[in-house]
Amino acid sequence: MTMTAMRTRTKTKSNLIITVLLVLCLALLPGCADSRRGNEAASEKGNASEYSYTVFPLERNDIDLHLDCVTGENAEKDKNILLVHGATYTTHEFDINYEDYSLVRRLANEGFSVWRLDIAGYGQSEEVEDGFMPDTEYAAEDINAAVEKIVSETGDDQVDLLGWSWGTMTTGRFAGKYPEHLGKLVLYAPILTGIGEAEIKEKFNHNTWEGAAEDFQRDEDGSIDETITDPQVVAAFCSSCWRYDGEHSPNAWRLDAFVSEDKEIIDLDKITVPTLLIYGSRDPYLNYEALDGALDSLPEGSEEKMIDGGAHAMMLEIPYHLEFQDKIVEFLE
Repeated sequence: MTMTAMRTRTKTKSNLIITVLLVLCLALLPGCADSRRGNEAASEKGNASEYSYTVFPLERNDIDLHLDCVTGENAEKDKNILLVHGATYTTHEFDINYEDYSLVRRLANEGFSVWRLDIAGYGQSEEVEDGFMPDTEYAAEDINAAVEKIVSETGDDQVDLLGWSWGTMTTGRFAGKYPEHLGKLVLYAPILTGIGEAEIKEKFNHNTWEGAAEDFQRDEDGSIDETITDPQVVAAFCSSCWRYDGEHSPNAWRLDAFVSEDKEIIDLDKITVPTLLIYGSRDPYLNYEALDGALDSLPEGSEEKMIDGGAHAMMLEIPYHLEFQDKIVEFLE
């Protein structure tokens, strides 16, 4: 998730032109095209495996939700995980089809059926008229509908769950309300407290190319640090953001997140399943004081992992993405 309104950076017109050209050119290279192409990707080779892609019709509150599932050749019956996106940009971000950056394909190679949900108003789910409607509480109900659908389709009574950024707020809320079908929980870049008070007037966020690349670490001159993030990863990510998330996305999450830093957002005491807190040491959105000791509020079997040098999008960063994947697989297994 990129939180484009959280901080202000000075950007030059030339940097924007370079970024756009980079995205348009590199998105055409093999392996850098859109990472979620539907059924045409069903037999595509990657990471020494073949993947099947299926969309499962889902509706809640008279709104059509996009729920899909990716499986590998060695899928195991009782290994299901649901990935939940953050604010602004959606679940394509978990499947950057370039080299070994895709969390979706890594989990599929480990035998998981990997499910992804777009919250109402986001990505490939149906648009909403009121951008202040799909807030954290609303999204938690969408997640519950998806989990119930997965249980019904697979017969697996325990589904693992991973949320990123705002996705930790929504999955955290879900976990506190509906633990009966929840196996393990992964909170990636957990927003435990408010980010800081701000007045939110616009019901929808205006999405831009620059905004999509906001969370990639920068050099001193403001350009993306290519020792941290491969330009082709940036291109693939931004291309998918433009294709699937379009020009706007709901702003309700900001009403929940832009509150006092003293306000608790995720009630860890209500979580009853083993939980992994995983985050980078350079994430500008996290309250590290709140994270200190947070593990004590979680049930037995929970773990905490801080990746030194990683930032908000560390799952797409050269030095950190494999350590990130390895830890998640180790925890889930």
